[in-house]
Amino acid sequence: MPLDEILGMPTRQLLKEARVGVSLFPDVACMMEYMARSMADEICSNNESGQPTRWILPVGPVQQYFRLVEISNQEGISWKNVHVFMMDEFLDWQGRPLPLDHPFSFEGFMRHQVFQKLDPGLGFVHDQVVFPSPFCPDEISERIRVAGGVDTCFGGIGYHGHVAFNEPPISRWFRVSPREMRESLTRVVALGDDSIVVQSINCSGGSCASVPPMAVTLGMRDILAARRIRMFLAGGERHRAVFRITCLADETTDYPSTFLQSHSDCIVHTDESTARPIVPSQVWG
Repeated sequence: MPLDEILGMPTRQLLKEARVGVSLFPDVACMMEYMARSMADEICSNNESGQPTRWILPVGPVQQYFRLVEISNQEGISWKNVHVFMMDEFLDWQGRPLPLDHPFSFEGFMRHQVFQKLDPGLGFVHDQVVFPSPFCPDEISERIRVAGGVDTCFGGIGYHGHVAFNEPPISRWFRVSPREMRESLTRVVALGDDSIVVQSINCSGGSCASVPPMAVTLGMRDILAARRIRMFLAGGERHRAVFRITCLADETTDYPSTFLQSHSDCIVHTDESTARPIVPSQVWG
C-alpha cells in the first residue's frame, strides 16, 4: 500500500484493515490509566492462580508506572513473584553503562522512581529485575528462559519504528534481512541520527550532545517470543505516522515495528488524536 494511502486512510477504515490489534482511547490520560490498571490486574490474576508474572518492560512510556505503584500500594498487591526484564538501556560513547544518577539512566529511573516506591511489605525482589548488559548480552535471554518465558511485553514504538532500540539498520555498506531482524539478539547499538534528534527535543531542549549515543537492547527474537505484546503510543504528533505504518505497511526492516504484525496476540494502543489521518499542510502563511 502506498505511503500516502496509509497516512490518509480514515481512522474507521484503518481499524478494519489493520494487521495488528488496535485499541483507541479518548486521550493519553485514559490510555495510561488503562495500562496501569491492566498491569495491576495481571499481577493479581497470576497471584490468585499461583503463577509468576513475567514482563518485558520499557522506559517510555513511563506515566503508567506512577499509577501502577499507587494502585499496588493502595490495594496491597504482592510483587513477590514478579519478574521484570527491561527492554534496553542507554550507554555512553564507549558503550559503557551510565551512572544510576544520570538523567538518561533507565535503570536509575526504574529503581529510584518505581521499584523503591513500592511498599516494602509487597515483597518485591530486586534480584528479579534484569537489565540487558553490554558485557554479558546473552544473560538476559538466559534469565528469560529460566523464568519460563515472558507473559507480556509492554512497550512503546519509536519515531522510526524502533521497538526497544531495535532501530532500522540503515547503512550504505550492509543490509539486514527481515529474517535476521526477527531473529536479532541482545546487542550494543549506535543510535540512529533521528533517534538522537527526537530524544533531544523531548528531553534536553534540542541539545543532541546531551543524548547518550549508544544503547544495549533486547533483540526482536525475545520480544516476539512473548506470549502477549501490548504497545502504547503516547507521543502525540511524532507517533502519528509510525502508528499507521506499524498497522498497515508491509513488514520491513525500515520500520522494525512492522514485524509485530506476525505476532498472534499483539495490540497497539493509542489515543484518538494520534490515530487521525495525516494530511500534509503548508507551514507558512
